Amino acid sequence: VFFWGVAVLATGCTDSSLRLKNPESLEDVLAEVSLVGDVAVPYGGHSMEVEAVVLVGNLHGTGSDPPPSSERSVLIAEMQKRDVHRPNEVLASPATSLAIARARLKPGTLKGDQFDVDVFVLSRNETTSLRGGSVYQARLCEKAVLGGRLREGNVIGLAKGPILVNPTSDGRADSAELRRGRVLGGGIALKSRPLGLLIKPDDKDVRTSARIGTAINKRFFLTTRGIKSGVAIPKTDGYVDLKLHPRYKDNVDRYLRVVLSIPLREQGINRGGQLQHLEQQLMDAASAAAAAIKLEAIGGDAIIVLKKGLASDNPQVRLHAAVALAYLDDPDATEPLAEVAGNETALRAEALAALGAMDDPAARDALIALLHVS
Repeated sequence: VFFWGVAVLATGCTDSSLRLKNPESLEDVLAEVSLVGDVAVPYGGHSMEVEAVVLVGNLHGTGSDPPPSSERSVLIAEMQKRDVHRPNEVLASPATSLAIARARLKPGTLKGDQFDVDVFVLSRNETTSLRGGSVYQARLCEKAVLGGRLREGNVIGLAKGPILVNPTSDGRADSAELRRGRVLGGGIALKSRPLGLLIKPDDKDVRTSARIGTAINKRFFLTTRGIKSGVAIPKTDGYVDLKLHPRYKDNVDRYLRVVLSIPLREQGINRGGQLQHLEQQLMDAASAAAAAIKLEAIGGDAIIVLKKGLASDNPQVRLHAAVALAYLDDPDATEPLAEVAGNETALRAEALAALGAMDDPAARDALIALLHVS
């Protein structure tokens, strides 16, 4: 629903004509530009939550023997499958603890990708701290409530590794902080999560599918062993498979918004008029976010317009322009994004994500410098 709304707001029209005849206003220009989002909607654009009951070991006397529960039964059964000798005695040791491992697999995750895993102790468990502990290999599965019972789905990934507990916490202010942590990169995906575009029923056609693939691949491509390949693969008259571009691995939502904003055909578009009117929208704080996405979708031709946004007196305009430039890997985005990340709490996450998407060495240096900012 969100992306349908984005597409409608982004275009304001579904006219498939692409020829411009002396446009005189913003509406005239934009009405003649058909976008991917006019004819397609995203598929698979949501995260998948997976979890497992896990055994944590290597604790320094802070573990506990878990009380009888369904979680304990599941863990005992899993330990028996793995030929663990005397599992009840293992669980009774203060060097071990039962815990829950949980992770969210992002859209576009590929088989073999690593991801972070959150680990926490259930409230009825007497374990006091997970610091220093490690998760023994566990199978992460989908969970669903069916027929009033919690059911376990397919095994989606594996989790194991040392647990990082907040190093600044001593447990005095919040004892729960010591009972939760994260295994950085401790998950590995066993299955890929498809990402794609569903063509709207009224527009289902092999030619439309091919046009979408061509338009997207002009804007985004991957390079493997020196060979370029597009991210979009038309599969049928109603579906286009979409690979996640690595620059957007931490911002899949933005990637899909940009893809939906790509013009379906370049020929016949009055690019100069389009950029001029998008510049007007960019300089207006109310429409700056949507305009920046459209400019980012255009690509290199839009950089000069986005750089004008960096000179705006409005901080929102500067941010949206800088974020779009960052995903275009333009070094001029580094300084304004670093300034926002250091000074603007509400905008910090977006600025840091954009800096992290850049390959430019200046962005890396800015992130290192921010490690010393409180």
